[in-house]
This record gives sequence, C-alpha cells and structure tokens, in this order.
Amino acid sequence: MMTVVFVVLLLILGAGVVMYNRLVGGRNRVATAWSDIDVQLQRRHDLIPRLVTAVDQYAQYERATLEAVTALRGEAMRVADVQARGKLEEKLSVGVGRIIALAESYPDLKANQNFLGLQSELVETENYLQFARRYYNGSVRDYNTLTDVVPSNLVANWFGFEQKEFFQKTSDEAANVPLVKLGSVE
Repeated sequence: MMTVVFVVLLLILGAGVVMYNRLVGGRNRVATAWSDIDVQLQRRHDLIPRLVTAVDQYAQYERATLEAVTALRGEAMRVADVQARGKLEEKLSVGVGRIIALAESYPDLKANQNFLGLQSELVETENYLQFARRYYNGSVRDYNTLTDVVPSNLVANWFGFEQKEFFQKTSDEAANVPLVKLGSVE
C-alpha cells in the first residue's frame, strides 16, 4: 500500500514539474516574441526621423503632420505597457502612412531616391512587425491557455504565473497604410 501511495505522489510531482517547465517555456517564448516586436518597433522608430527630414524638405506645409508623428514616436518609445504601447504604435503607423501618402502631392518627393529607399525600408519593417506581432500573440495565446486549463492552472497559480496581454491593433485604419508606387517615375 505504501508503494502505491509513493508511486502516486511521484507521478503527481512529475506531472507538476512537467507543467511548471511548460509554463516557464511559454513565458520565455512570450518574452522572446516581445523582443522581436521591440526590435522591429525600434527599427521603425529609427527610420521615422529620416523620413520626416526627407519629407520636410519638400512638404513645408505639412508641418503639423510631421510634428505629430515625431511626438508620437517619442511617446511610444517611453511607454512600457503592452496595451498602451500598442495604441500609440497604431497611431504612429497611421501617421507614418499619412507621411508616405504626402508623396502623391509632391512629385519631386515621389521621385527622391532617399525617400523611396526610406519608404521601402518602412514597408519591409511593417511586414516584419506584422509577422512578429502574430508570433507574439500566438505565444501569448498558448501561454494564457496553459495558465487557464486544469491542471496546469493549479501550478500557474501556485507559482505566480500571470496572464500576458496581447499586442494588437484596435482598428483597421493602421493596417491600411497607403503606399507610393516604388520604382521609376514617369
């Protein structure tokens, strides 16, 4: 009888260790995924001043848009909360889209190789950011599921594993960044 109790306790302990390790792995995957998002956001933040400078030379009348994007960039770089940063980054995406759209009104800007290169880098960065966001949100979903389902939720509660927040856009406006045709200008 004592052997059966010992085996059952050993199985429970083993299951607890496995669940704990899965939770740690999930938490680490979420942290790594956030790091990927952070890298892409930093890349975009680094491109914005160069884009503002390039556009500023041609679009002096668009100063309010340029200043708003610059202010949003600074604020987004200071915020650590995932939800708040997501909202700021969404607004920043819309603002960058407006700057890119300015090229349609300024043919000289549209033909500027520096601007076209920056636009291309921003489009590439936005694509990488979208992939990083999807991976992060998938990692958060999997991790949060582990913290919710029985019996791993018991281990999660016991060791203080907390749910993570998704990083997502709250509107479709940020997803519709207008693009200027890349390539030669007729």
